[in-house]
Amino acid sequence: MLESARKPDWLRARLPNGPDYLETRRNVDEHKLHTVCQSAQCPNLGECWSRGTATVMILGNVCTRSCTFCAVQTGRPTELDLGEPARVAESIARMKLRHVVITSVARDDLRDGGASVWAATIRATRHRNPSTTIEVLPADFRGEQEHLDTLLDARPDILNHNLETVERLQRPIRKTARYDRSFWVLRHAKSRGFVTKTGVMLGIGEREEEVDRLLSDIAAAKVDILTLGQYLQPSKEHAPIDRWVHPDEFARWKARALELGVGHVESGPLVRSSYKADEQAVKFDLLGRRSRPAG
Repeated sequence: MLESARKPDWLRARLPNGPDYLETRRNVDEHKLHTVCQSAQCPNLGECWSRGTATVMILGNVCTRSCTFCAVQTGRPTELDLGEPARVAESIARMKLRHVVITSVARDDLRDGGASVWAATIRATRHRNPSTTIEVLPADFRGEQEHLDTLLDARPDILNHNLETVERLQRPIRKTARYDRSFWVLRHAKSRGFVTKTGVMLGIGEREEEVDRLLSDIAAAKVDILTLGQYLQPSKEHAPIDRWVHPDEFARWKARALELGVGHVESGPLVRSSYKADEQAVKFDLLGRRSRPAG
């Protein structure tokens, strides 16, 4: 555990400002949307909103799980807004996004884990924004293939599901999530032909050999895109920061992941799961495919 929580210089994030940031904020507020940028206290909010992008969070802003790394509010949700898919689709049109990341809280209180709302959101977004590529970041649906397939049948472009940390720390950090179940999500999506993506935090207590094994497992699952970033403690009640990870170490782990065969890696202290996601879509030619006419 760190003796001092003072952040090093390399963790300075861009402050929110400018007309594009204000327009993004107006759009989010007007459509009564939740964003992971706000709910999870993302350090890149200023940079991303100033670029006119935001990661939309559906199914409310109260999560049924209590992961010790996450700033999203936990409890028993009271919200299930069936008008949300249309508002999400309209807000994406207003922002003129070429690529959108949609995530959600875990909704273990719902019979299908929210899969039907996921599917409706993807379809509404596709209908309103036919040239926009869609990246989804869902929970694990408790390993229920039927519910994961409901989401995948709506045909997003990228299936993103975060492993968050090494296998040993899954239970203390992610609580009800499981290492093997998260890999099942990624493998099942890959078996159905989807581009897959995952994210991992460093500085939360992992050991070097555990990170190397995790990267090997990610490569073996043929995951296409990996993000690596510094864990930041949301409050004193959350898991403590074990160490500040230097940018040189992030560069080393990026090189290792690429060596193992991961297709694309974003690695750095401020990297988060949806950081530069639009550029990743370009790399995999998803934007080009979406904009070309069928046939």
